[in-house]
Amino acid sequence: MFSQLALPFPSVLTRTRSLLPGFMLCGVIAVAATFVSEHYGGPQFLYALLIGIAFHFLSDTEKCLPGIEVSAKKLVRFGVALLGARIVASDVSALGLAGVGALIGAVALTIGFGLLMARVLGLPSMLGLLSGGGTGICGISATLAISSTLPATRENERYTLLTAIGVAIFSTVAMVLYPLIVKAAGLTTAEAGLFLGGSIHDVAQVVGAGLIISPEVGDAATLSKMFRVAMLMPVVMILALTFHAERQKTATGGAKAPILPLFLVVFAALATLNSVGWLPPAVVEASSTLSRWCLVISIAALGIKTSLEKLAELGWKPIVLMSSEAAFVAGYMLLVVYLSRSLTA
Repeated sequence: MFSQLALPFPSVLTRTRSLLPGFMLCGVIAVAATFVSEHYGGPQFLYALLIGIAFHFLSDTEKCLPGIEVSAKKLVRFGVALLGARIVASDVSALGLAGVGALIGAVALTIGFGLLMARVLGLPSMLGLLSGGGTGICGISATLAISSTLPATRENERYTLLTAIGVAIFSTVAMVLYPLIVKAAGLTTAEAGLFLGGSIHDVAQVVGAGLIISPEVGDAATLSKMFRVAMLMPVVMILALTFHAERQKTATGGAKAPILPLFLVVFAALATLNSVGWLPPAVVEASSTLSRWCLVISIAALGIKTSLEKLAELGWKPIVLMSSEAAFVAGYMLLVVYLSRSLTA
């Protein structure tokens, strides 16, 4: 009896040993990217991507491959699930009905615009969905979350990485340029926060852009951005239901793909617990930190798996797609700000 109970442990140990080389490689790249970002500035995710791409030659190594695959596909779900601890329902009331409506519109319209532009440019709809979701919701985190609901194919992996690179670049450009637009347009603190939080892709770049202007704008922009992060849950839930049948076809080992992924259930549970005040601040902070590390390691793994040659085959059209999406959401949020100003004048 005891020997039967002990049987799983050697297999778990063997599995862990097989994952360690690839996982440690991705972890070291994540640490290096974080060091460069903290000491020299710049986006942590972009550094992880670029350093990971430099180690692409290890992607076919038998020792490293299992850990790289798990980091790219499984760890991301854990990281996205922990994002739920950052959501507080009471923040919605602070935005007001007009702000909430504007931000919901930004997410929905940007995803729709991405799908439309992909069709116009003759690109796959999956690329339009990923780039529109990444631009409209919360950057690379949203891109990875949306990707996890799509069929697990090589093409979707390539589109995910391409979107992650584009989102990281355009988000950094926006962090530098959009504060200049705020100054030139003479936006108030509330208007600037709505514009920056509603149009810049990643959370870190939203905070950075807001703090360039003032701490008050930084707080207002972060509030708007966190509502966009909260939109990740309903969007991913809809996509998970939409692509359930296709994910079922690509599920490996005969396993059935759940209708709602477990990471989405955990995301919703953490968001609910934090909204009712049952999560201590220390737990929220720890969850946020752990989530970011998981996502950085995952993006490093995606970088390792990336072939620049295959990305180059996609040509100039994805650049046009993602730049047009960034311009669209920025133009939309500016229009919202000016319309709200005229209505209250």
